[in-house]
Amino acid sequence: MTLRASLKTLCIAGLLAFMAPLAAEEVSQKLDGLTVAGNMEMAAGKSFKDGVVLITHGTLAHNRMELIKTLQNSLKAQGYNSLAINLSLGLDRRASAMYDCPTPHVHRHEDAVAEIGAWTQWLKGKGATRIALMGHSRGGNQTAWALAEKDDPAYTAAVLIAPQTWEAGYHLKDYKARYKADLKPLLAKAEKLVTEGKGDTLIDMDFIYCEKTRAAARSVVSYYRDDPRMNTPTLLKQVKKPVLVIIGSADSTVKGLPSMMAKVADGKLIKAYTVDGADHLFMDLYADEVVEQAVKFIGWK
Repeated sequence: MTLRASLKTLCIAGLLAFMAPLAAEEVSQKLDGLTVAGNMEMAAGKSFKDGVVLITHGTLAHNRMELIKTLQNSLKAQGYNSLAINLSLGLDRRASAMYDCPTPHVHRHEDAVAEIGAWTQWLKGKGATRIALMGHSRGGNQTAWALAEKDDPAYTAAVLIAPQTWEAGYHLKDYKARYKADLKPLLAKAEKLVTEGKGDTLIDMDFIYCEKTRAAARSVVSYYRDDPRMNTPTLLKQVKKPVLVIIGSADSTVKGLPSMMAKVADGKLIKAYTVDGADHLFMDLYADEVVEQAVKFIGWK
């Protein structure tokens, strides 16, 4: 091969390398004896110091579900780094897949708040000085919980996508409608076990979205007790950082979010935006609109 041909080959290889998308990187850390993982996407020419969007998925889901992948790809195209965490849900090295329902449930709703905090510290250790939180569905509530109760100086804003709502007695009605069974005696049994220091005791029951499974008493109490913090708009009254709540106009999963947000959104610290036609999962172009609004709201340069 001539020198000229060699130089041409090198130039083409360099151009292709420049044009190739940056590869995703799986990152992990140890937390309370478990290895937890996340998917890191770095935008071209950006470092941790440019900021990172920390994304939390929804109920029993995972960080490589279609919505989360689309959000990360779209954020990267907009020049934003992102870390999509895979909540452990009480499992070591949990795979990026929907929770396997027969597996006993030993996780709690509030565990996610601690994991968001741990990943915040991990990002700061990598040099991130500004972090925007993002969460979908239950992950939106857990994100708001972290912002309200575990606020960190590095947090600049939060974007909550169809975040969970709640009202007193909701779990009783929902459980009855879903499983044609009474939740009250199961919850009472779980509360008694927790009081007796037996919170790890497994109870045979239908749990969250899983039929005929087993759940630890402390998990039952965590997910099913009446707790105003389960209602995201209630939590927003406590936050001190800017929050954007994104609503899908065709979302039939989250109940009452538009009317609840109308009472708390002040157009300054707390804002709401409706994606017309989007359901709970914001598929395809709807996710792009979510990111368009998120980037405008976060406002990093």
